Amino acid sequence: MSPTHHDVVRDEDLPLPLERCWPALVVLCVGFFMMLLDQTIVAVATPHIQAEMSASYNQVIWVTSVYLLCFAVPLLFTGRLGDRFGPRTMYCAGMCLFTVSSLACGLAPGMTALIVARGVQGLSAAMLSPQTMSVINRIFPRSHLGTALGVWGATAGLAGMAGPIFGGIITQLWGWQWVFFINVPIGVAVVAFAWRVVPEFPRLERRLDATSVLLSLVAVFLLVFGLQQGQGAGWAPWIFAVVAAGLVVGAVFFAQQRRAERRGLEPLVPLRVFRNRNFSGGNASIFMMGMTVAGIPLPLMLYFQQVHHLSPLTSGLMMICQAGVSAALSPVVGRLVDRHNPARLCAAGFAVLSAGITLLCAAMSASGSLILIGLALVGIGVGNAFVWAPNSRITMGDLPPDLLGAGSGVYNTTRQLGAVLGTAAIGAVLQIGLAAEAAAGAAEPSGVPFGVALSLAAVATAAAAVISLTARDPHELDRD
Repeated sequence: MSPTHHDVVRDEDLPLPLERCWPALVVLCVGFFMMLLDQTIVAVATPHIQAEMSASYNQVIWVTSVYLLCFAVPLLFTGRLGDRFGPRTMYCAGMCLFTVSSLACGLAPGMTALIVARGVQGLSAAMLSPQTMSVINRIFPRSHLGTALGVWGATAGLAGMAGPIFGGIITQLWGWQWVFFINVPIGVAVVAFAWRVVPEFPRLERRLDATSVLLSLVAVFLLVFGLQQGQGAGWAPWIFAVVAAGLVVGAVFFAQQRRAERRGLEPLVPLRVFRNRNFSGGNASIFMMGMTVAGIPLPLMLYFQQVHHLSPLTSGLMMICQAGVSAALSPVVGRLVDRHNPARLCAAGFAVLSAGITLLCAAMSASGSLILIGLALVGIGVGNAFVWAPNSRITMGDLPPDLLGAGSGVYNTTRQLGAVLGTAAIGAVLQIGLAAEAAAGAAEPSGVPFGVALSLAAVATAAAAVISLTARDPHELDRD
């Protein structure tokens, strides 16, 4: 039977009174913040790691790449493990592993040990990430879910802003090792606190279909690895073969889900979840959002440093225009989600985001005015704030409890795949543009290739705005 709003847990059946939900939200968001922070904080420390370890360029790139790879690949599986063993258990286990692997990163004697430890760190992030959204959707009443998701969205905005800034300050004051050591005391405190304030939930007793798990790991690995390595390999034919193989295995995976259901096995992703129009549309939109959020920062930082010759720290501080506005507005937007149609709020957010990126592209390609670019970044920050909580409410807010683990895994995987594709596509267009200017004899790059590359994000967010308008108002579903 297809999931409907009637299957959603009723407020009187929630595991916690409202006043006890907020401490649980805080501890979940702290872990979410740490996980997101470690995606970007290492980038600033990369030159120091390379110099101290006498590492090659390819080795230091893998310090970041292996984290993202090991984070993205098992998300579908770890989301379902939350159903099998309980989201609190998975969250605390993931945070324990994250803490230990952070310590191992800081103590790593060489690049091989550091890369392995970063891979384990990415795996631990995959263990805890789906549990945050799953728990938030299970403990908060519908009347306060938007506010909670607004805090969750503000956490994402703060992490995006804080990564480059914290990374620069910590590396300069104490050395790159402390970029990892700083996680250890925080991680210990989070585990102790989470075990006390996050409730336990009924567990799924049926065993997951092992073939589905294997196919999902192979499919996501091939897709992420191929897209990650594409630019460095010059988009050689073997890259396209790897990505195509990932798509084929992905198709086999979805066929296996249907086969598993017919045989009475527990599929990794119950296909009935996609019959929910809001869930399917919300995932399509968050894929576009992943492309945008991940694809913008690197070209923007390169533009500031190569065209305007700003320092890395000043370039990072320019991002406050975007991330600061997003973090400040997200809780406000969360409260709006509790009162108004989140589909319209989300569509408006994507429209503002697309307009801000379009202004950014025009400013880069024409005048290069930093004031105009700053205004564009403010617009992007406003758009960001109006996307995260409304989109999460649309996508996950009316799923029944038995589908929240699978839904959260799909949602996080979709976002990460969008991020990998956005980084690869925008990076490839930028590389082509810069190469064309160099071939034409330009002594320094202009802003045109950067503006053209980021126009892909403007198109993606415009499409997401249209998709968001097709969603049904969750408040109407709750009243039915």
